[in-house]
Amino acid sequence: MAQKPSIPKGTRDFSPIEVSKRNYIMTIMRHHFEKFGFQPIETPSFENSETLMGKYGEEGDRLIFKILNSGDYLEKISLEELQVVNYKQLTAKISEKALRYDLTVPFARYVVQHQNDIEFPFKRYQIQPVWRADRPQKGRFREFYQCDADVVGSTSLWQEIELVQLYDSVFAELGLNGVTIKINNRKLLSGIAEVIGASDKLIDFTVALDKLDKIGKEGVKKEMQEKGITVKAIEKVQPLFDFTGTIQEKLDKLSVLLTSSEEGKKGIEELRFICDTILKLGLKQANLDLDVTLARGLNYYTGAIFEVTAPAGVSMGSIGGGGRYDDLTGIFGLKDMSGVGISFGLDRIYLVLEELNLFPETVTTATKVLFLHMGENQAFEAMKSLVLFREIGIKAELYPDNAKLDKQFKHAERRNIPYVIKEIEDLNYTLKDLRTGEQLMLSYNALIQKLIAVI
Repeated sequence: MAQKPSIPKGTRDFSPIEVSKRNYIMTIMRHHFEKFGFQPIETPSFENSETLMGKYGEEGDRLIFKILNSGDYLEKISLEELQVVNYKQLTAKISEKALRYDLTVPFARYVVQHQNDIEFPFKRYQIQPVWRADRPQKGRFREFYQCDADVVGSTSLWQEIELVQLYDSVFAELGLNGVTIKINNRKLLSGIAEVIGASDKLIDFTVALDKLDKIGKEGVKKEMQEKGITVKAIEKVQPLFDFTGTIQEKLDKLSVLLTSSEEGKKGIEELRFICDTILKLGLKQANLDLDVTLARGLNYYTGAIFEVTAPAGVSMGSIGGGGRYDDLTGIFGLKDMSGVGISFGLDRIYLVLEELNLFPETVTTATKVLFLHMGENQAFEAMKSLVLFREIGIKAELYPDNAKLDKQFKHAERRNIPYVIKEIEDLNYTLKDLRTGEQLMLSYNALIQKLIAVI
């Protein structure tokens, strides 16, 4: 007996209903990306290893899926090299390509490679799968889609304002009321580390601070101490553990704390401009909040940092994030090319919409009407009608086999097809609504009007 097939851990098959729901989310995203002036690009699913390796830190390198060279990949490896356990050296020789880990580094490579053909500032969006050899868990997979929007070639803070509006616009159309867009700034965090005397521990300090909502105040203090941050420095930063108030009040408190830090004051100035402008312009559904504990891979960002959380009551991590990076393309030799971008977590957004029952019923309705197979002559008449139906946008099909009517009706019900056409006689159609049981004899024009009204 053949073994039942399976798929790799951390990957998924998607049913027609699931694909329809995912397409619904991506269609809304594409609409708003383009409405805001972003242009679509696509990059290969795999890149040269040298493009990806060393760009995400040691942990990221470990999670990159490497692709073995074609053919005899051990051909150039000597017996001595095989006997010496040096995985990094061996991997470099047998694997010259890797699956992309995210869309950002390939985008940086794209900008550098095509810089002479790009009009800057360049606004791009990209919706494609990425792969990470991570430990699978709820909302985290080894193969998943990223949905990114970035602007490169401009240092203007108006770009940050537009990206917040873009988040708000997408989530408003999805019906996700009450999402919170958290904002912070790398310069502000650098300033805090400076005034408490922990500039040399900036990454350790912010990584610990970022865990406040997960491990609590005592957990953060303990981790900071373990990383070599002094008790005196931790006492100075203690007010941030209970940092409340409006955005304006928080910025005013930070201004007092960061009086002696030029870097910190610059961060406050940028945050004040972004937040004041957004609040004056207004948001449709989202809430804006200043979160001084927000870090999100601080060694990557240089200015604003964003994170979006689901509405209250939904148990889910962030559903979006991003920030400003001043020299991303510098890793490929193109210096001083500032950029800012955001990403939407498609899989997590899907789970949130599912939990809140926010998918419209029409999303999963494909075929609108099924012609029953009532013999070859009727099938031919049905096919003539199908040509006309499809030309005007009505999703319709013919049951292919001359099977028992009961079987054909059950097929329509299982497919959630709302209407069936039983007979065609002198351009009159017998239409049955499977939801109500109502049956009507309609002319072609009357039938079309009824079906169009419910598309």
